[in-house]
Amino acid sequence: MPQKPKLGFAFLLILLAGIGLGVLAGRSSVQMSPGKTPLVMSGSGTVTGIGQSAPSYVSDDVEFKTFWDMWQILKANYYQQPVEDKSLYYGAMTGMAAAFGDPYTQFFEPQSAADFQEALSGKFSGIGAEIGLKEGRITIVAPLPDTPAEKAGIRAGDVIIAISGTSTEGMTVDKAVSLIRGDEGTNVTLTILRGSNGKDAFDVTITRAIIKVAAVRLKWPATGIAHIEVINFNDDTRLRFEQVVNEVVAKDPKGIILDLRNNPGGYLDIAVSMAGEWVGNSVVLKERRQGKIIDQLLGTGRNRFGDIPTIVLVNQGSASAAEIVSGALQDHKAATIIGMKTFGKGSVQDYIDLHDGSAVKVTIAEWLTPNERTINNTGLEPDIVVDRTDEDYENQRDPQLDRALGIFAGTATGTAEGTASAR
Repeated sequence: MPQKPKLGFAFLLILLAGIGLGVLAGRSSVQMSPGKTPLVMSGSGTVTGIGQSAPSYVSDDVEFKTFWDMWQILKANYYQQPVEDKSLYYGAMTGMAAAFGDPYTQFFEPQSAADFQEALSGKFSGIGAEIGLKEGRITIVAPLPDTPAEKAGIRAGDVIIAISGTSTEGMTVDKAVSLIRGDEGTNVTLTILRGSNGKDAFDVTITRAIIKVAAVRLKWPATGIAHIEVINFNDDTRLRFEQVVNEVVAKDPKGIILDLRNNPGGYLDIAVSMAGEWVGNSVVLKERRQGKIIDQLLGTGRNRFGDIPTIVLVNQGSASAAEIVSGALQDHKAATIIGMKTFGKGSVQDYIDLHDGSAVKVTIAEWLTPNERTINNTGLEPDIVVDRTDEDYENQRDPQLDRALGIFAGTATGTAEGTASAR
């Protein structure tokens, strides 16, 4: 029986297709138990289909008649007519998901659900950045490489305070995505606050485009050093990473730099498989629900990088599945982590298709590192802290990558973790 998909992105709604990146492994669909009749609420407020009263999982203090009274009042009295029933219906579904106050539990109308799935395929239409809610503000989780957002200078951690003149105060991620998305060749202006003490807002105008993201890239920045950049953990990542692993192993490298900077996450099973190339079938993560460890996932990779000294690069845009891989390698001392504290997306979502093409993404658990460290809302601390400043960006310098290369060359302090570190 195939594994039920779990999601865990960093609530990264790719501004391109408006996807809620929060998927860590898959998806399921709603099915009725054998012999059960679907629940139907009549216009009179009674519940039919399972007797004439609300099912047992609804508490006694909930009276559905009030819901239908509200429905009727809105339809009869709202000043703009006609009021579409489907708009009320989907609005109620959206509100029900939002009632938990969890930014990662979300209802998708059919078009939004289709956009979400399209984005996971690696092809998007928009500016090329993921956003999320952080401390109640619409925040750039990561710009994707070689996209309009990155070329316009958008950075992880930038706070969007307005979109083409519309304030984002109190705005949902869905709404922000809908404003940022648009036709290829059209422009959107983001008003940005940057830095922990950012006070001065500035505008960035970006031309939207069709974007196809390469999930994994391989470079050789120094002799015998493989630089593997993983952009996200989507449908294309598994095959491309397998190709890269084979190519790297064939060249018997002295060291590996795994670059997970600005990686918003993706499918959980891909993260578990990737981590397994360093830790074998050891524990990659643990899931905790209602204060109890309910499951632990073991690496499914073939441990082909287990004896190769490795450095992992992370920053504020490394989230979810990227944090899972980083945390697992750090706990097992299979890699040294260099960069800045990660985003802090440590919850697990299940993505469930509904029969009309809509879908719901619901947080079902939080994940912990193998040593049971929590990362949700706190992030992962690197072993070696190296910042990349505004001046570095402006002058196209990369001190984080330079530090990793210096460690391998013996010209910088620090050690690349791995069982072959003395190799």
